[in-house]
Amino acid sequence: MLHELVIENYAVIERLRVRFHSGLNLLTGETGSGKSIVVDALGLLLGGRASSEMIRSGAERARVSGIFDAPGDTAARALLEAAGIELDDSELLVERELLANGKSRAYVASRPVAAALLRDLAPALGDIHGQHEQQRLFAPGAQLEILDEFGGAGAAVAEVAALYHRWRACAGELAQLDAREQEKLRLADLWSFQRQEIEGAGVRAGEDEELEAERRVLQNVVRLQESAGAAYQQLYDAPEAALTQLRQARRRLEEICRIDTSLAEALESLPPAEIAIEETARALGSYLGRLEADPDRLEAVETRLAALDKLRRKYGPSLAQVLAFLEEVRANLAALEMAGERRAALEAERERLATSYQQAAERLSGLRRQAAAKLEKSIEAELKNLAMERSTFRVEFSATEWSEQGLERVAYLVSANTGEEPRALDKVASGGELSRIALALKTCTIDPGRKRRTHAAERTLVFDEVDAGIGGGTAETVGRRLKQLAASHQVLCVTHLAQIAGFADHHYFVEKHEAQGRTSASIQELSGPQRTREIGRMLSGHQLTPEALRNAEQLIRLASR
Repeated sequence: MLHELVIENYAVIERLRVRFHSGLNLLTGETGSGKSIVVDALGLLLGGRASSEMIRSGAERARVSGIFDAPGDTAARALLEAAGIELDDSELLVERELLANGKSRAYVASRPVAAALLRDLAPALGDIHGQHEQQRLFAPGAQLEILDEFGGAGAAVAEVAALYHRWRACAGELAQLDAREQEKLRLADLWSFQRQEIEGAGVRAGEDEELEAERRVLQNVVRLQESAGAAYQQLYDAPEAALTQLRQARRRLEEICRIDTSLAEALESLPPAEIAIEETARALGSYLGRLEADPDRLEAVETRLAALDKLRRKYGPSLAQVLAFLEEVRANLAALEMAGERRAALEAERERLATSYQQAAERLSGLRRQAAAKLEKSIEAELKNLAMERSTFRVEFSATEWSEQGLERVAYLVSANTGEEPRALDKVASGGELSRIALALKTCTIDPGRKRRTHAAERTLVFDEVDAGIGGGTAETVGRRLKQLAASHQVLCVTHLAQIAGFADHHYFVEKHEAQGRTSASIQELSGPQRTREIGRMLSGHQLTPEALRNAEQLIRLASR
């Protein structure tokens, strides 16, 4: 629902601020007073085409802003979240600026956005019906949505959409499997060779590091024997060995401690040192016993390292990566072996889903055709009451490829005159006829037993030129239809007929005035006597007569029944 509209430097409007309300809001005024300009400005907020020609003469920019109820629609909220806009309260500020250079700017919740976002949000905020407007009701997808809602086919539509998405996902997986399998078949021989080569080599993680260490020992046996032997002699075997020297020092300390015990602690540290030297000497002896020149083993080690190096160059810089590559190859070959089974399962699932989709879509088609027959009768009856008694309304079905919406698309066709072929709604020439057809659609597709929505759920419906070419009793019928719509939507309507104005819940008067050589439009909400006088003016013209005032009072009383 639209709470407030502010317009600055737009056409003949210098600055205008108006608050709208729930229910039926009617705008009246002299021809050319600027009523339709208000509608055009609102169209900008809903993503309409921007033109610098609408900037007020002498101004650098025009600005339109509106405060709406925050949309409760899940899709609209998802759009806002995707744009990084958080709804902190129950209201949503939407703004649009037109610049003299032809560019425009759009803002939602004070954040800059693309104008396309406004168009995407428009269905959740409002719908404008009038000449030259892009009307949501006339889009094929919206027409199908209206028909489904009218026929109560929501559950069937959801089932068809779910089956379609599952069928597409299954078919997509099958296509990917086929593509991957063709590529894998070309690689199967290579994978088999790679697996045999790595498995035949018997690679073990860390083996190359162990062999490198062994090769260094085998290449330096003589040097190692010399160093180990010398160390053994110096620690244990020579007359002047460290162990012999240490034992002699221990005996000297023992003699001292028998006289002076102050060195007892130092004496206690020597036995562990003797043990350490003895253990080191035994380790050196054992090491020397193992050291032996072995040219054959050295050659075998170098041959194995060369083989491992070849594998590393081909499959990875380390043996761990070579083994990881082997696991990948094994997995690819296993997947190739299982591909046939997976394909058979997917094909069976695809066929099952296709059958289920076809059956569900055919059931939905049946519901739609039943609903279409009822809608055609309802719309034609409604159009007769709206001074279009010779009109014909048809719902045309045409087959389409499978989609989440089913097996067909629909088009609403109308013939406004006897003998003329029904044509698409957007081909109907008269703007007044367009608005009345939209009014008939809205009236017929709203549950008359439904209670008024909460304000947060109301959408704003705008009708311009809905009264073109009608009068008398037809005008009263239009007024009652608008009143009926206003029970569940906020309705804004521009009208020239007093019979319609009498039904207003809120009445606004638009007029032009001159000041300092400039023309500007203003808007005023009327109440009580002001409203009666305006409706009287609409009945009598410039000369307001007592009879016109009495007739105006009577219209208001009749409309309130």
